[in-house]
Amino acid sequence: MSRRGLCVCADDYGLHPRVNAAVLRLIEHGRLQATGAMVGAPGWRDGAGALSRVKRAAPDRLDVGLHLDLTEYPLTLAPRGLAGWWFAGPGSETALRREIAAQLDAFESTLGQTPDYLDGHQHVHQFPRVRDALMEEMSLRYPGRQPWLRSTKRGTAGFKPALIQALGQHGLARRAALLGFRQNRRLLGVYDFDGDAARYATRLRGWLHVSGDGDLLMCHPALGPVPGDGIAEARVREFEVLDSPLFDVELRRLGIATAPMSRLLATPASLAEPATASPRELPRA
Repeated sequence: MSRRGLCVCADDYGLHPRVNAAVLRLIEHGRLQATGAMVGAPGWRDGAGALSRVKRAAPDRLDVGLHLDLTEYPLTLAPRGLAGWWFAGPGSETALRREIAAQLDAFESTLGQTPDYLDGHQHVHQFPRVRDALMEEMSLRYPGRQPWLRSTKRGTAGFKPALIQALGQHGLARRAALLGFRQNRRLLGVYDFDGDAARYATRLRGWLHVSGDGDLLMCHPALGPVPGDGIAEARVREFEVLDSPLFDVELRRLGIATAPMSRLLATPASLAEPATASPRELPRA
């Protein structure tokens, strides 16, 4: 069976120490190949050092990106809901450029590197005004070595994947192609954060089954409930399933090789790091 390359990416690093701990453990166990940093969130300052050490120890095994946050913990702007950013009118670009630059500055000064990729908390990076400001700032800041950008092109059927894609994927893809930004092929891992661990395991098996070379599987793990977080329990379930050795077995059974997206975009899937084996399969619902 020929291998296909997949990148598993955890969002929201920096949101809370329980999120940070889950992400670091999954990286240590080889389950994650990327994570996105929320540089204004309460857990970023204390968690950044550990993430930096992990990245420096194995730079070719992990992509660390900026998870652009405009809705919860921005640095120079007041938080605004998704509708506010979707309907942002002319004149918002200057404030957006300032906020994007501030978050990139915070990322670079803390981690000592440019981001390997950029995406948005709640996919806000693809909204029309945001994506224009983001790519203008990135083009000026990183000429000749541009980070890759997350595509939200849906990898499965369903209302929520279709809705997320409809909120800006086509416009983002057109502008990214024009400016030379690389993107993942499709986005997997979209669901309503409902069900138990067995249900998540079934969903995960389905995403892996339909995955193709260059796809991105996003997740939102945490070691325990994050106070006040709307998806607190779903985060814990995701961590339990992803941290199980059974996950590796499913990857191997399907011939999936996991690797950072930056490597998948630069090399054939056959060169990606093979998934490790385990003698059991993911539990079925």
